[in-house]
Amino acid sequence: MNARRIFLLTLSIAITLTFTGTSLPATRASRQPRSSYDIIIAGGGTGGISAAIQAARMGASVLVVEGTTWIGGQATAAGVSTMDDMSRQKSGIYLEFINRVKSYYDSRGKSMGTCYWDNRTLAFEPHIGQEALVSMINEARRRGTLEFLMTSEITSVQKDKRTITGVTVRTPSGTRNYSCKVLIDATEYGDILPLTNTPYRAGNSISKFLNPDAMIQDITWTAVIRKYPGGVPDYLRPEMPLPGYDLARRNYESLVSADGNNFRNVYPVQLPVNFMTHNAYRGLPDSSNPYSYDASRESREYITKTSVNWGNDYPGAYSWTNGKRGLPVSYLENRNLRLQVEREALIKTLHFIYYIQNELGEPWSVADDEYANRILPEAARNLPRDWQEIVRRMPVMPYVRESRRIIAEHTLTSQELLQNSLSYRDGHTSREFSDAIAIGGYILDLHGANTDADMDWEFEERTRSQEINRPRGPFQVPMDVLIPNETDGLIAAEKNISATRLAAGALRLQPITMMTGQAAGALAAVSVRDGRLPRYVHPMRVQWELLRSGVALSLCHYSDVPPEHRLNRSVQISNMYGLVAPKEYPHAPSYRIDDMDDPVLAMALIRGADKGVFGVDDMITREEAAVILGNARKAAGTQDKGTILDGKMHNFISRGDFAKAVCDAFPMLRETEPPEKSRAPFRIPKNRNSEYAEILGRLGILDVYARDGEFFYGRPVTKGEACDIVVRACVVAVGI
Repeated sequence: MNARRIFLLTLSIAITLTFTGTSLPATRASRQPRSSYDIIIAGGGTGGISAAIQAARMGASVLVVEGTTWIGGQATAAGVSTMDDMSRQKSGIYLEFINRVKSYYDSRGKSMGTCYWDNRTLAFEPHIGQEALVSMINEARRRGTLEFLMTSEITSVQKDKRTITGVTVRTPSGTRNYSCKVLIDATEYGDILPLTNTPYRAGNSISKFLNPDAMIQDITWTAVIRKYPGGVPDYLRPEMPLPGYDLARRNYESLVSADGNNFRNVYPVQLPVNFMTHNAYRGLPDSSNPYSYDASRESREYITKTSVNWGNDYPGAYSWTNGKRGLPVSYLENRNLRLQVEREALIKTLHFIYYIQNELGEPWSVADDEYANRILPEAARNLPRDWQEIVRRMPVMPYVRESRRIIAEHTLTSQELLQNSLSYRDGHTSREFSDAIAIGGYILDLHGANTDADMDWEFEERTRSQEINRPRGPFQVPMDVLIPNETDGLIAAEKNISATRLAAGALRLQPITMMTGQAAGALAAVSVRDGRLPRYVHPMRVQWELLRSGVALSLCHYSDVPPEHRLNRSVQISNMYGLVAPKEYPHAPSYRIDDMDDPVLAMALIRGADKGVFGVDDMITREEAAVILGNARKAAGTQDKGTILDGKMHNFISRGDFAKAVCDAFPMLRETEPPEKSRAPFRIPKNRNSEYAEILGRLGILDVYARDGEFFYGRPVTKGEACDIVVRACVVAVGI
């Protein structure tokens, strides 16, 4: 059985026929449709699926409403399956996803390094990516409820004053109402925002004073094409070009030609390129090819599958009106214009398929083992029948780079991304966001609409800011950009978080949207579990859940606390809130984030300059303990009550005295009801401090000592132990 048939069988088992409007089978015994969920997610793209998986794993009941027949959004449904990842680190659901896809290709002896002319990259076939997501969904449903409504759309949102209470969904089988505690907008366009009367930005204008002529980025309707060594089948070779082909031909002649240039790892790329070079830019592995290849110079000629995502941006070089580059905001606001634009974007890509077959004479066409769409996208209606056969094997949606963006308490700017990325670089210390919930890494990339007139002047951004504020390393995303100002019970995910256009240009890529989506799911699940609106959830509660889920949050790394260290999670939170001062900070150089071969950075990595020393096993004094506890109370927002410790402050502090000091610093812990049937993970002998050890032990705050079997009151506390204890105390305290 070939990979395509295996995938279709897996998907048909996991997802009920998508055009019926019914949901995925749930794990509960009853199959009666629910009318209420903890969390409803609009959009099953990279952000929406990650949010759904995370929330379900945390035990929430989740409903995903997706408008197409595919899940995975830009990474699968839109065919952008060449990963745009410059962060140099992967974690959380994104890492899980990549590992599953990699396992598939490893078992077949195939490389994923097939794109961007570099074999260190990551790419996969869209149907293999979706299969990996389906397997993750099925596993998540064992912990919580996770259901889907496909080819469906939220048409209205119910509110009680400013708080969302439910939605109305249009499905192919009718309209239904669902109640929820939290609604996540993970749509590609930010389509939920106007339904909730939530203020938002579109382009550089604001919804209350929206300028429909403000400009946003191009879209692209990609295609996955492959080589047919025996010749392109007749049904994949249209006889006549579509109207407008002459203009498209001139455009593509300037990009790729039969005698074009061969890319030799020198930038900028000299155009036109040859077809082999074109294919190695967005090259994909090919499950139908028994041989392997990658994007290295020696192997490019053997690539047999690639994505068409270069030169077919719409409007791209065509411009919009009056020479403007990009699309107008009315593309987001006007459904009729949206359909018109997406039809033109689709046709522009169809022109390229005709071009390579008839002008270049290449035996390539759409891959017949990727998409098999029973339902044509609305943009393809009324195309000639032979072209409809092509479209049935193309992505079900366009690649949308820019959506509406919520207005939150904080709008993330490109300058902030730059400053944050300089944490621990070039002599700087921490510039971390204390409420960080994701790490990304990309340039400030705008496809069109990048003139001064298109920028957010309110935040002092101009065209030159694109280069001046380019991040110099990985950067964090703070939690407050997920929560809108004027609507409760709503969380933003995908590309609609609170950021300027330039900052959003670095936050729209698949890896970071999966990470921010996972954070949105964690925030929603904590909100439901704690019975608090999202805006009142302390970031530390969400960060702890994300760290438990394998997400990396801090930009600071230590040689004595590697990722697998049992105290790594607490040390990361300590970094972000400045709880415990390390022995030595990292002092790596900054670098061009898009330069994988930066020799200065490479040498710094060899020397270990990217890692500091925490001093995890160093014993701490009573004075140091008092400082740590004071920092912890400040991070938790607890009122400072003065001195916590006294006595000989230069002496090392014992475990027993530290337990008492923690209870004194966070008196609410004494009244906190521990989880049902909870008990300390060790024996607690009678002692003057046994009361405090018992309180903290039952709350899981002293789990760092679980391996000891007994609580040893007189042993000194190390810096790593103190860090773990105060972080756990904070996490509990801010949830009370």
